[in-house]
Amino acid sequence: MPRSAPAFWQHRGVPAWSLFPLSLLFAFLAGLRRRLFAVGLKRAERLPVPVVVVGNIAVGGSGKTPVALWLADELKRRGHKPGIVSRGYGGSVDSVAEVPAGGDPTRFGDEPVLMASASGCPVFVGRDRPAAGRALLAAHPDVDVLIADDGLQHYRLARDVEIVVVDEATLGNRLRLPAGPLREGSGRLAEATVVFAHGDLSPGLMRVLGSTPLFGFRLVGGAFERVGDRRETCPAEAFRGRRVHAMAGIGRPERFFGQLESMGLVIERRPFPDHHAFTAADLAIPDGDVLLMTEKDAVKCAPFAPADSWVWPVRAQLAPGAAELIVEKLDGSPTA
Repeated sequence: MPRSAPAFWQHRGVPAWSLFPLSLLFAFLAGLRRRLFAVGLKRAERLPVPVVVVGNIAVGGSGKTPVALWLADELKRRGHKPGIVSRGYGGSVDSVAEVPAGGDPTRFGDEPVLMASASGCPVFVGRDRPAAGRALLAAHPDVDVLIADDGLQHYRLARDVEIVVVDEATLGNRLRLPAGPLREGSGRLAEATVVFAHGDLSPGLMRVLGSTPLFGFRLVGGAFERVGDRRETCPAEAFRGRRVHAMAGIGRPERFFGQLESMGLVIERRPFPDHHAFTAADLAIPDGDVLLMTEKDAVKCAPFAPADSWVWPVRAQLAPGAAELIVEKLDGSPTA
């Protein structure tokens, strides 16, 4: 669960049940909206290239951005030229804009800046995803497939492949917003093209999936990189025996902290809400100490990070066959 999420989202106690009527209303309106798109009373715009949506059914960090980066790399390896469109959460763009590598996260959002810097693909942001897609294709006519990051519920954008990313820990009490963290019910997983699971799924959730293809993934990192100069690297062993502060403003900070501790590091945990707007005071550490952070946070903190600050980049590692399944679906899509 995101650190900023209400504690009652974990349980079906009095606060959750008191909001349950609003959850029913939310579910009804969301379902009605989706049905209107399905029957054509609301129009989904189909772009001239195939679209792969990467999303989830719950609020919180399930690993969507690493999966989007993995997908971009896999498509490029197979001769495709992908582009990425994103909402740009946390940014200030009103319409549509291209995100430069190393762009300003306060303007474009932290995740789009990370994707633009790490993927080498054109990245456009905009609340209107079809408009962002059109603008990207106009500026980069060689792009032959679009990845829509966090676009599962954006039904105005027609899609050819749906990847739903699931971390069961983010599903909480399994109730819909606002009584719980779910944007859509767990039954939505059975309608996806493929489900990527971060961690094991319970037998109950496996039954919900039915015949939907399922692939497990994990987030894998290598050496640490100095925030001020990403070309300088350092192994985890160099931090052992030193006082280490670890900060994370992501959906599930405890995941990052646990990974560091699994390397044998003794850390002081500094969790922040997802998409936190960091200040220099948030990063202050005593002389001689070390500060470790996620790549998503580093794009925001680089201008004022202490000298001994290090970032640990992670990438999604998928089970064999996942990329082949997606490419097969794309090659057979109507817009391919």
